[in-house]
Amino acid sequence: MMAKMIPAPHTGATGVGALPHTDPAQANDDVLAIFPGFPYIPTLPDRGLLESIVFNDSEQLPGRVIREDRLLFDNTTDQSAAMEQVYMDYVEGNYSRYALHPEYASAFSEMMTRHIDAPVLKCQVTGPVTFGMQVVDAEKRPIYYDTQLADVLSKMIALKARWCEVTMREKTGARETLVVLNEPYLASLGSSVVPVDQETVRAGWNDIAALIDGGLGVHCCSNTDWEFVISLDPAVISLDAYATAKEFLLYGDSVARYMERGGVVAWGIVPAEFKVFATETVDSLYERYLGIRKQMSQRVPEQVFDAQSLVTPSCGIRFADRNGSLAIMGAAAEISRRIRANPS
Repeated sequence: MMAKMIPAPHTGATGVGALPHTDPAQANDDVLAIFPGFPYIPTLPDRGLLESIVFNDSEQLPGRVIREDRLLFDNTTDQSAAMEQVYMDYVEGNYSRYALHPEYASAFSEMMTRHIDAPVLKCQVTGPVTFGMQVVDAEKRPIYYDTQLADVLSKMIALKARWCEVTMREKTGARETLVVLNEPYLASLGSSVVPVDQETVRAGWNDIAALIDGGLGVHCCSNTDWEFVISLDPAVISLDAYATAKEFLLYGDSVARYMERGGVVAWGIVPAEFKVFATETVDSLYERYLGIRKQMSQRVPEQVFDAQSLVTPSCGIRFADRNGSLAIMGAAAEISRRIRANPS
């Protein structure tokens, strides 16, 4: 199920997921100031548990229990009616019940009060693998291992993603939207420790892609089976290029074909962890990015590479203060500016 491709970003810069801010208006102001050409809606986990990954998209999960800061699925009582409702809503495209509310997504709600004059507005939703591997039942078993629950989960996330894209277009006037599934747990593909079944992942992806009419991307900040991820044909593949570019580039031919058919790679070249970022300079990160660009230019024309690339931080910015986050985002914006000033 091929996702709709987004307009070529021409090595624009944008952000990924979390910011350390606790004031949503300030967080959005900072994003819009640094990434005016490709803004994104941050998550603000430092505001509290409900705004952290998985929790922030869990409001409509059937059988949800929050206990001792853990998200659990209550399989001791019958959840079939609630699960049936998700199926019905999915089939009917009834996404209005899957809204993000301010206590779960303060920056999203605040961004909806603004007019966004940019080609694309991006937001992030927890992907079904990461969601299903982090939520456990009474036996401490991840719900992703229950095929019926994995199916319900992907349909619930599809409805949430659909609500996000429609709301972003209606409220902000954004011309195009991009919903990125946050999937760090895709690292489990091919793992013998916490195995994840490829066909379950593909079926879940197809469920979401079928309901979305804007761009649908995927973010995985660890190494994974990139050939498989590319085969899903997401609009954007967002990766930690600072740590995993070497592994990703082993699939260089597939990456080249993906970019040639309109796929975008968001190269997370700026480390999102401040203490790692502090060991680098914008110059050293720019050089590192040029190294990736040079390597890829053996496989794809540089014009295509530049057209189909984004520059981002490697992941959400958690381990930094506001000034640190501004420096990290600013470095991504500066690398973008330098590439655009010196095209091939």
